[in-house]
Amino acid sequence: MIGRYTREEMARIWEPETRFRNWLAIEILACEAWNILGKVPARALKNIKKKARFDIKKIDEIERTVKHDVIAFLTSVAEFVGPDSRYIHMGLTSSDVLDTALAMQLREAATLIIGDISAMIEVLEKKAKEHKYTAMMGRSHGIHAEPTTFGLKMALWHEEMKRNLVRMERARDAISCGKLSGAVGTFSSIDPFVEEYVLGRLGLKPEKVATQVVQRDRHAEYFSTLAIVASSIEKFAVEIRHLQRTEVLEAEEPFTAGQKGSSAMPHKRNPVLSENLTGLARLLRGYAVSAMEDIALWHERDISHSSVERVIGPDATILMDFMLVRASDLIRDLVVYPENMRANMDRLKGAVFSQKALLRLVEKGFTREDAYALIQKNAMKVWEGKGDFRTLLLNDERVTKYLTPEEIDSCFDVRPYLKNVDYIFRRAFGKERRSKAKKGRVAR
Repeated sequence: MIGRYTREEMARIWEPETRFRNWLAIEILACEAWNILGKVPARALKNIKKKARFDIKKIDEIERTVKHDVIAFLTSVAEFVGPDSRYIHMGLTSSDVLDTALAMQLREAATLIIGDISAMIEVLEKKAKEHKYTAMMGRSHGIHAEPTTFGLKMALWHEEMKRNLVRMERARDAISCGKLSGAVGTFSSIDPFVEEYVLGRLGLKPEKVATQVVQRDRHAEYFSTLAIVASSIEKFAVEIRHLQRTEVLEAEEPFTAGQKGSSAMPHKRNPVLSENLTGLARLLRGYAVSAMEDIALWHERDISHSSVERVIGPDATILMDFMLVRASDLIRDLVVYPENMRANMDRLKGAVFSQKALLRLVEKGFTREDAYALIQKNAMKVWEGKGDFRTLLLNDERVTKYLTPEEIDSCFDVRPYLKNVDYIFRRAFGKERRSKAKKGRVAR
């Protein structure tokens, strides 16, 4: 399974141990900065770095009384450090720690998600190349349109996931922003050097103009990106569900040994993985809306965003990781039925080649309107069960007056529909990779 361990890694990011460890790292780095500025004695800094730790159970116990998580955390740390703890959190406000630590968590989660997306891109490329010339019916409005290939369908998804990769990298950059500028963001009790030092060591950029919090449009962009990725996965899942319908059955989810489809009907093989992904995408879109609601806070801050982020931070990132791994496994193991694709192409008895016949008549001097009317009249007879399209054309004197039997037969050759598949694949997989190679970068 691709990314089989990422779920545990993603869950670890949101564990209390990780959160408090990040808080402690920020506090110690701030002490280091104050030491450089001469505000924290070297002896005290050494003692802080040696003794600083926390007790999660104690933090929970203290918080039940003080009703403030950061104060409970600082109290627990102070019990380990002793009198030198007076230098910890000097000049900071709670959101300096909370928002900077949240940025660390979201950045780490984004890195795992980027890895998942990259893995899915590889799966899609392999599937696309495997079925590059597997002809199938293209559909618009759910109705047979013209032939395409299953490989092109996979190439389409591959391109969309490449765009999602760029979006996720952009979102990771947007969220990699912290602040240590104190109450309402004016550096009233803290030197700007402290922020520069701490964020520099953490690999974060500063919020150039902050209030008491990092501005939540950054978070909204992040969670909206997760929602877009999830919606792409839903798009793929809905397509698989349609292709697995009994009347179509051109592709099917893997049905593993011992699997059951229905408690009542033993014959059932349902697209449960795709349906699961479809439903989960709805959750992620909901989380994006919640994140956008967090943008508007009262004045320099309130904490209406806090309760939201405690839920959507872990939920959305863990869910996104799960969806990407499941979708990659599903596409990799997807069962494809080329013979059913060929059979379905014949369901309209050749009428799907109507545009070729129309264009042949236009080449012979017909106006497009006259050619359309003549070809449509014969195509509608196919819909009405009055024969196959080729025979109808061959028996229509208005058509055979201008087209020879050989010219009519040529309209029913599927190969011209696939003649530019190579061109499209070069654009998707070839040309771009050569371009990246020229720049000395490794293609994903």
